[in-house]
Amino acid sequence: MVGSVSSERAARALEFGLYRDGDNNLDTLQAATIAQAIATSATDPSIEFTVEDTTSRRGAEPAHVLRTESYSIADGKLEHGRIAVSPPHDMSARSDLAAFVKRTLDNAEAVHAKQTWIDLIDHGGGDGGGMQSTHSATGIMRADDIAGAIADGVAAHAKDHPSDAGRIVDGVVANQCLMATVAFSSALSHAGVRFLAASPETMLAPGVPTSVAHGIAANLGDPHQMANDVVETTMSTTYGPNARDGFAPAAAFDVFDLAPKKIAAVETTVAELDARLAAAASNRTARAAIREDARAIDGMVRFPEGKQLPWRADRPAIALYETLSQDGRLSSDVRTAAIAARNAIAATVLAHRETDDYAPFDDADYSNAYGPTVHFPIGQKQIDPWAPQMSETDNAFYDTVGAADLTKVIA
Repeated sequence: MVGSVSSERAARALEFGLYRDGDNNLDTLQAATIAQAIATSATDPSIEFTVEDTTSRRGAEPAHVLRTESYSIADGKLEHGRIAVSPPHDMSARSDLAAFVKRTLDNAEAVHAKQTWIDLIDHGGGDGGGMQSTHSATGIMRADDIAGAIADGVAAHAKDHPSDAGRIVDGVVANQCLMATVAFSSALSHAGVRFLAASPETMLAPGVPTSVAHGIAANLGDPHQMANDVVETTMSTTYGPNARDGFAPAAAFDVFDLAPKKIAAVETTVAELDARLAAAASNRTARAAIREDARAIDGMVRFPEGKQLPWRADRPAIALYETLSQDGRLSSDVRTAAIAARNAIAATVLAHRETDDYAPFDDADYSNAYGPTVHFPIGQKQIDPWAPQMSETDNAFYDTVGAADLTKVIA
């Protein structure tokens, strides 16, 4: 059956989908993103929000009743004043995210939106994925499946609405921890997504403010200004009782350009570097130098409680590759490959901001956390400590660049 578009709805510039998983300990903390959407739409009529909110907080139902609420927000209120309530969706399921993406795109067509973005609001685990639901059959959605779900939803929309088959998900906001990674960027690019806004580090809830939609809607034809606005809005936001005692949601934040040519260059140059590093590691001195260089670049979860968490090997890729490129103990072909990979990844960064003394994490320094992270373990315990429940090596990028071969000789 071919879908039809209602002519009753006002035109909008941006359709912004909020996929919020409250089936966990973040339900109340991240609920602020819904209020932010209402406030944002009240001051910017060019934005409509499509919402899927799985929650057990008091609202359409009594508190502690887990359910999924689906609705749209525009002009500062619920569209038609209605909330559709259903039994709780499995927010960690690829099929559920795909259905939400399709619904968001259907709504985007109905309001003639120029762009469509999806905001993923939940726990995140870097290359290990995100959307962690307590009552899910899978528990967490693989990073590749998040991207795959977006592609599935785009395809489903195109099938039902062939006249609108060119509509895509233009951007993803990852209001999740640790999702600014090279591998996730690659997966989203292959799913047709143009931009990713994310933090390389653990974020503090409520996280990315929904008001970033303002900067997106105002700069649809200017990616650099859009990215700057999104980063500045996020990093300038303060949560807490007051400005003095408040906290920013992220220690570092980026917006990436996922253009296929740029991501292809990243994949090619990182694969070349990994191959050269693996070959060089047959020499004991070179192997020691590679491990020393990697050890000098701290991974993520840079707070005291993070020492036992799996993301210690998620190192800022640009800083890591730059360090390798400057190490005179390594051969010129390794150093040349390292700077090529560094430059290819840097070319994807549209905007960035970080802090060198993030107070909530005991003033941890993130001055080298520019751009995405890459999973680069130098010890067996760093490879996949939470597998099989969550794996940072089970993704297409890790396979494409031959990272497993490098890990075998380095870790």
